[in-house]
Amino acid sequence: MGMSHGPRSVSAMMRPRLSLAALGFAIIGLGASIASLIDYVGTTPTFCAETGCATVRESAWAHPLGIPMPVLGIAFYLAAVVLSFVDAPRLRRALAIAGAAWAVLLIVLQAFVIDAWCKLCLVADPAAIGYALMVLAGATVLRFTLTRSLVTLPALLTTVGLLALWTGNLPASKAPVPAASASPGQPPAFVERAQVPGAATVVEVVDFECPFCRRMQDRLTTAIAHVQSPVRVVRKMLPLTMHPHAMPAALAYCCADAQGKGDAMAAALFAANPDDLTPDGCEKLAASVGCDLDRYRRDLPQAETRVAAEMAEARAAGVRSLPTLFIGDERIVGAGKSTEELTALLDHAAAAR
Repeated sequence: MGMSHGPRSVSAMMRPRLSLAALGFAIIGLGASIASLIDYVGTTPTFCAETGCATVRESAWAHPLGIPMPVLGIAFYLAAVVLSFVDAPRLRRALAIAGAAWAVLLIVLQAFVIDAWCKLCLVADPAAIGYALMVLAGATVLRFTLTRSLVTLPALLTTVGLLALWTGNLPASKAPVPAASASPGQPPAFVERAQVPGAATVVEVVDFECPFCRRMQDRLTTAIAHVQSPVRVVRKMLPLTMHPHAMPAALAYCCADAQGKGDAMAAALFAANPDDLTPDGCEKLAASVGCDLDRYRRDLPQAETRVAAEMAEARAAGVRSLPTLFIGDERIVGAGKSTEELTALLDHAAAAR
């Protein structure tokens, strides 16, 4: 008799563990969704400030039906947490299957359509799949107790805190916070140095391969054309390692800029196919804008020094995501500003000078 009930006894022993694991996945996904929503609604990213994260946030898939994607995630995971304590097996299974299917779709979109990865999405989406696997494997209702209810909130807060540490946007306890980062309203020194009387100054922190830098460039160029006052554009290089052709493009710009061809080269680099921004491709662009190629090649070592210095300046100034512009003393992060808003900022900067 004991042998015949063995498998059933093992299953009965596993179900509470599966149920707790399902609740754990739901809490992790809820924490990631809350962190993501904070980044969506904040003026600057708090958790996920990398270009891939910004690319996902700015994509057409980020606001289905006008609703920020993290709101849908929060609703899903809150329902999953509640259903962990409610005896509704059919609803729990339906929610789990739907959530896993949606998560797989979002992963596919990032991989093949958006062509960028968000760190927080890489937590929230697999959490939905893990939750579904636990439910389909036999997770059932948990008995609601005071202990479990009291543990849920600290577990959620711990998840959010660990995500902040993992995404790298909390300063290390022993590392000094740069003054510019501590005081966002204070323009960095390189922005102050770029200002000249009688002109609106734009300091543009640039990665020529970044898709959102390219989008912002189109709007900025149009806005500058609409402004009656003189506009001076100063570019600082910040090629990101995730973009394989960003460094050759940055070096090419610096070499062309040394010959007085910076504006023309920037326009050519932004207009080129990102896959063509190889060293050879950039040299061809330099030739097309009238650069002396012998001098261009000789200037490459100096360009490397300049790029390294400007990357350090940008990081010290608290530049964590691209695009980042400084129009006058105003810091603009992300590609959300419209042409009209950029034009107004340029007019204001010109009037201030």
